[in-house]
Amino acid sequence: MRLGIDVGGTHTDAVLLNGSEIVGFHKALTSSDVKQGIIDSLDAVLVAGQVDTAEIDAVMIGTTQFTNAVIQRCDLSPTALIRASLPMGSGVPPLCDWPEDALAAVGDHQYMIQGGHLYNGKPIAELDHKSLNRAIADISSKGIKAVAVAASFSPAVAEHELLMAKAVRHRIADATVTLSHEIGRLGLLERENAAVLNAALVDLARHVVNSMERALIERGINCPVYISQNDGTLMAAATIARYPALTFSSGPTNSIRGAALLSGLSDAIVVDIGGTTADIGVLADGFPRESNSHIEVGGVRTNFRMPDILPIGLGGGSLVALNGRKIGPSSVGYCLSTEGLVFGGNTLTATDIAVANGSCKLGDGVHVAHLQAEVIETATQRMHEMIDEAVDRMRPSEKPVPVILVGGGAILISRSLKTASQLIQPDHADVANALGAAIALVGGEVEHFVSYSAITRDEALTQVTQQAQQKAIAAGADAETLRVLDVEETVISYMDDAAARLRIKVVGDLRQTA
Repeated sequence: MRLGIDVGGTHTDAVLLNGSEIVGFHKALTSSDVKQGIIDSLDAVLVAGQVDTAEIDAVMIGTTQFTNAVIQRCDLSPTALIRASLPMGSGVPPLCDWPEDALAAVGDHQYMIQGGHLYNGKPIAELDHKSLNRAIADISSKGIKAVAVAASFSPAVAEHELLMAKAVRHRIADATVTLSHEIGRLGLLERENAAVLNAALVDLARHVVNSMERALIERGINCPVYISQNDGTLMAAATIARYPALTFSSGPTNSIRGAALLSGLSDAIVVDIGGTTADIGVLADGFPRESNSHIEVGGVRTNFRMPDILPIGLGGGSLVALNGRKIGPSSVGYCLSTEGLVFGGNTLTATDIAVANGSCKLGDGVHVAHLQAEVIETATQRMHEMIDEAVDRMRPSEKPVPVILVGGGAILISRSLKTASQLIQPDHADVANALGAAIALVGGEVEHFVSYSAITRDEALTQVTQQAQQKAIAAGADAETLRVLDVEETVISYMDDAAARLRIKVVGDLRQTA
């Protein structure tokens, strides 16, 4: 059996799966103590499923802890960045595009040295070891233990990043070093931004992962633990403790994957409505469609492999104003159970409207009996208009598309949508995120520049595919189940040597351990 847990900002959800059958599920408000929240969810779902802990083969956890830390500028370690790109790149210094409060949270500790490579693997310049050693000495004198290293075109040639990391670890034995080519894609500024965020989160990640593992041990669960990544695949908990930034936006990703299983569809628009926001994403071939543009995390530009998600300010706790004409983005969030009218509170929320219009039964409907019919109808129409507008922005064409509603706030949508060819709200839709974590696959992705004048296209595709397969197997995938999920090929016509950028992603089932 698999246990999927999703620790969100408002709720912690748990789902117990036996194959593809849901044998138990639980949804509760998230606690400030990650460990206790997981224990409570675990206890509840085991009781619901009437199973013993010894029957659980693997645990998959999704969490927003690291995304929230960046957004809230809390629990971030002072971090230094060393970039090797000189004499190129001096006009765009590191961290130059960071919001002031984000930069203050990690400290403006940046160093530029000579080094890096061109797209074709030729060095820009030899790595400047003297400047590197001076930078490391300064970092050490400041007592900084979190270090990120970046070099031009390191996803193609990682040599200089590896040398810099080795030098840092030699001089600062207890340093945690993030190499940008292991985190981001091509694009130096966004990639090093991602590396800095990751390095700043490593201490927090160790604490969070330790809390998760201790929670499971206390309940006698001794099986592999995996954390869901933002591309819909899994990574071992110990690995995420080194690469916490790879979990950014994993919540919406899990919801989209869960929606695919619950609905039986592989291509659709997924609308995940929570307590504060609704996340609209595209399900393509069973996985979230990835964004082709740069993604901002807490105002910092990155180039992670992130799902293409459109968030809007509509959730179960969204405030209703102007006689129903305005809904959100302000929300009572997890306080809905005490502040919403139907729960005896004094705040008119979207959930109150859903109860008043008869689309759901929550709390005590007597508390919304005084609402004017015009207000109820206006607010109901506005909620549906907001979702219609969002789906229209995300659908691949003007044709109506299947729309899957998931999340606890899916009760807000009770009527047809103009953009939807069919509207689906499957059973267990409110715990789709935990289900998505439980069914996640293991993946591997490789991105390289290749020269078709030196190697044929078929040979290049084979080589990059094999490298992606090796990464997936190393991450825990069953080699017999691997399949190519995505191939992205971009011919760089303005470069010499018939250059092209290849990105290949493969996925496979989690390898069963004896």
